[in-house]
Amino acid sequence: MATPTIAANAYAALAKMREDTANIAGGLNKGEEAGPNFGSILKDVMNAVSAAAKNSDAQAQAVAAGKANMVDVVTAVADTETTFQTLISVRDKVIAAYEDVLKMPI
Repeated sequence: MATPTIAANAYAALAKMREDTANIAGGLNKGEEAGPNFGSILKDVMNAVSAAAKNSDAQAQAVAAGKANMVDVVTAVADTETTFQTLISVRDKVIAAYEDVLKMPI
């Protein structure tokens, strides 16, 4: 079970990642047409990951206080784990694509 310090550090790291993503998206959007872009999609995904983590932590704290069912906690933790694994998988694919672009001959 996550301690409050570990959870606070994780939330702070996610907030910093969201802020960095917003800064990147703000620099890329100049002169482009309206519509969904990679920066806004990434920001939405980071918000979803953060919300899943907060839900999981809240469920764990509720069980510790005797106010929640253990099944709800396990479900929330599994959802958070799946969300993180998906995010990491997408990150790995983006990095691989970037490396492929770098390897292309000019």
